[in-house]
Amino acid sequence: MHGPRETFGSFGTGMGGGGFARAGGFGTRRTPIIAPTPPAPPAAPLPDWRQSHHPVARRWLAACLRMERAAARWLHVHDLAQDIGSRRWLHGAATCATLAAAALALWPSFAPLQAAPLQALDDGMAQEFAAQGIRPLAQGAGNGRHFAATSLITHLAAAPERPSITMTATLGENDSLARMLQRSGLAMSDAAQAASLIARAVPPEQLAPGTRFQMTLGAHAGPLDPRPLDRLSVRARFDLAIDIVRQGGSLALRQRAIPVDTTPMRLTGIVGSSLYRSARAAGASPQAVQDYLRTIDTVLPFEDIAPTDEFDLVVSYKRAADGEGQMGDLLYAGVRRGGQPRAQLLRWGNQGEFMSPEAMKGTTQGDGSGLLAAPVDGHVTSGFGWRRHPILGYVRLHAGIDFGAAWGAPIHAVSDGTVTFAGWHGGHGEYVRLDHGGGIGTGYGHMSRIAVSPGTHVVRGQVIGYVGSTGLSTGPHLHYELYRGGQVVDPSSISMIARTRSVDPAQLAAYRARLNAFMALRPGPAR
Repeated sequence: MHGPRETFGSFGTGMGGGGFARAGGFGTRRTPIIAPTPPAPPAAPLPDWRQSHHPVARRWLAACLRMERAAARWLHVHDLAQDIGSRRWLHGAATCATLAAAALALWPSFAPLQAAPLQALDDGMAQEFAAQGIRPLAQGAGNGRHFAATSLITHLAAAPERPSITMTATLGENDSLARMLQRSGLAMSDAAQAASLIARAVPPEQLAPGTRFQMTLGAHAGPLDPRPLDRLSVRARFDLAIDIVRQGGSLALRQRAIPVDTTPMRLTGIVGSSLYRSARAAGASPQAVQDYLRTIDTVLPFEDIAPTDEFDLVVSYKRAADGEGQMGDLLYAGVRRGGQPRAQLLRWGNQGEFMSPEAMKGTTQGDGSGLLAAPVDGHVTSGFGWRRHPILGYVRLHAGIDFGAAWGAPIHAVSDGTVTFAGWHGGHGEYVRLDHGGGIGTGYGHMSRIAVSPGTHVVRGQVIGYVGSTGLSTGPHLHYELYRGGQVVDPSSISMIARTRSVDPAQLAAYRARLNAFMALRPGPAR
């Protein structure tokens, strides 16, 4: 039925020789037989266990023959590329699937091996490990077991005290010097005497909260007695240090003057993405930067400052001989573009106002009642008098002069005065009114932004706002009004402008000398 076939060779021979006896394997050979290669030299003969008469050997041989016959009957190797679909092909495919399933079943596992579990620690073992550990010793712990005292231990009646103690005390807010010294452990008499000596050099109210006192206290006279003051050192002022030392049972005062250099400090740099952060990175204090921004904003809107512009500020600065530094008030604020100044403001006068060179040139002598000819850099677009309103459409009195100017252009006060109104004023939009005294007042309307607040005192030439188009306006311009005795008058009247007086040459020369001195400073933080 199955046709001619080749059977296994001797199974026992195959096992002993390391493989099947015949190279053809299972089934019928259908390919041409290749001429055999010359045989290899014969190896040394191995003992043939099949010739043994031992009962186990005979049984093993019989079992191998039975297995060979069963394999020859059921296991067939067929070329699966031929006779597809025949019974022999199906038998060979089943054999192949069986062998593949057996190989997959015996496929080894590559899962990681589980290590042996750690030994579980009970409370006693955990305490034992903690007692013998060294890691807590690095953190100041007292480790290890504790043993009872032996004869080598000497018992003390009391712990010995240090002969002196060095400590630091800080003067608090709304605190007195004597109370602070008593809380530090001084006797009442020493605290009162030290406070009295310090008051001779510096008034107590001039000691700033946070002042630090370095003190050395001596040994106790008795277990319950306070320690005496041996030495006290304090920097009472930036230029003065005070030492109190004990001499012959009493305290003595010593003052040490500290040399101080008061040359102002100039800081410059590129504005960059943030003017505040750039000025802080240059070394300016937060308060100095805030004052600088507030001052510059009066003459130059921040949106007009480019990232490539340079900021320039000068602050008062104290440099002590011991290396301490103290930054003071803002003295000069400026902005440069391409090496040319765009804004220059110098602190000037008894009131500490910031004045620009242009405003300084317009300063008048006497009562300062002279008025600037124009509060903004622009041209007159509409004069004082009756006209048809461009928005309302009917004729009414135009109680002022309109100056055409670019949006955001600075508006200057025409003379010294006080701000009586600053805010929204109907058709005037954002509006500022100044009282110059003597019944003279001025008004400024249609601003885009107001730079002053009611009650503020302004000087001639100071920026009070910026040109806009708020209220009843057809475009950016300034509506300027002049009042005399509460009534509007023509601002272009010659009688009002003729009162301008000449500039004080001495004041202008002093202003320029101080400005040049600041510009001659070498930029850079304090060393």
